Amino acid sequence: MDLLPLDQALREAARQLTAAGVGPARAEAEVLVAHLTGRSRGEVVADAVLGRPAPQGLAALVARRALREPLQHLTGTAPFRDIELLVGPGVFVPRPETEQVAEVAVRSARQVLAEHGRVVVVDLCAGSAAIALAVEAEVPGAVVHAVELDAEAVAWARRNLDRRGSDVRLVRADARTALRDLDGTVDVVVSNPPYIPGDAVPRDPEVRDHDPQVALYGLGPDGLTVPRGVIGAAARLLRPGGVLVMEHAEVQASAVRRAVEASGVFVDVRTLPDLTGRDRMVVARVGRRHVKDSPP
Repeated sequence: MDLLPLDQALREAARQLTAAGVGPARAEAEVLVAHLTGRSRGEVVADAVLGRPAPQGLAALVARRALREPLQHLTGTAPFRDIELLVGPGVFVPRPETEQVAEVAVRSARQVLAEHGRVVVVDLCAGSAAIALAVEAEVPGAVVHAVELDAEAVAWARRNLDRRGSDVRLVRADARTALRDLDGTVDVVVSNPPYIPGDAVPRDPEVRDHDPQVALYGLGPDGLTVPRGVIGAAARLLRPGGVLVMEHAEVQASAVRRAVEASGVFVDVRTLPDLTGRDRMVVARVGRRHVKDSPP
């Protein structure tokens, strides 16, 4: 494949990827060529039209992708809103649906900043620091904290923060008990915690076989043990009027709302959809009765 004209190589790569159940196959093949050549996808398309040769190494990458190794692991990067993240084995690859969770957090933070001149945001179960970095980039002046327990994920988050020269405060800690020095002072808590039940194994090999289990499974029969811990932490951290934004699975919407309401702290509890219209996040505001210190 590497000795073929680029257009022919792309067609062959797309054929192999389609046969392996990967799609959109042609687009992914173009991304792999862009990664190998350092050119944009648009330039790759033009190179194919002009009859340029395929780059060396394409066949090997296509073979790995056909085995369902994540595209982001092959390129070493993942797009998230307007930033590019470093990712690889040991950290959850951020998904497009989480970009809408970040959007709600960004809007909430911007509103607080406009009204009060300052805003404090906490990203719990931060993983690669995708949400934390998006908030920092899109809400200039925001004070952002990121909390992650898993050592490998923390290492990836640190790489991403250092790469961008970020001022996000990264803390390796249990989300349930972290940042007690901020209790009752945070404006926005945002989280994409693990929430998959233990018996609901993902179908996609890229997720099932390559994303770290600690980032997938939320523990307990309903997968909501970790999310309930995040809710408790948010109740402790948020000031009166502060906002919680948390991702969950579509089928968990009612159970998550009940868990948020059961805290006795939150009001205006709502379920919001992702860009495909699926119920994928809970949004709530702390009422006047604020619990200063909730048990983990």
